[in-house]
Amino acid sequence: MNSNFRKFVFLVLLVGLGAVGYQYMIKPANKILSDKQAKVEAKMEQLMKFEEATAAAEDLNKQLEKLQEAIQFFESKLPPTSQIHGVLSQVTVIAQKQGLKPKTIRTLAKKDNSGYVEQPIKMELEGNFSSFYSFLLEIEKLPRIMKLRELKLKKKNTLEGMISADFIVSIFFQNETI
Repeated sequence: MNSNFRKFVFLVLLVGLGAVGYQYMIKPANKILSDKQAKVEAKMEQLMKFEEATAAAEDLNKQLEKLQEAIQFFESKLPPTSQIHGVLSQVTVIAQKQGLKPKTIRTLAKKDNSGYVEQPIKMELEGNFSSFYSFLLEIEKLPRIMKLRELKLKKKNTLEGMISADFIVSIFFQNETI
């Protein structure tokens, strides 16, 4: 055999061995490597989503704490239903202290809501407008949640500055059935 022919056969065998090695060893290894890289990227995406969810959950926890503090604050402003007579007497004492004459004070039907009870009280007072204004300011300073509605003021013709006030004040209490 000729030396060139041997070199040619050796070159063909060497190229063939490279092609077979690439086909059966390197190509499958590259496929496995790319599959594993795709899995790692998918897991990294999931990890990023979990990190975002964790951050959102921490924000939600902070918001929940703020809401709980707000609920505690408002519940502290809502006395229990058993104290309704005390609140009613406070309102009456404030009206008398300001020099207002109560014509009528009567409780209306309770409104049960989820978490609180609203007790509307219909009041008719007579007196000086300045005294009535002072009464409203004192009512506003009470450490509980109250709402004044349906306020009707009528001027009395007899004396200057005298009025008749007809209104409903709603006092809110904790619902004890919860």
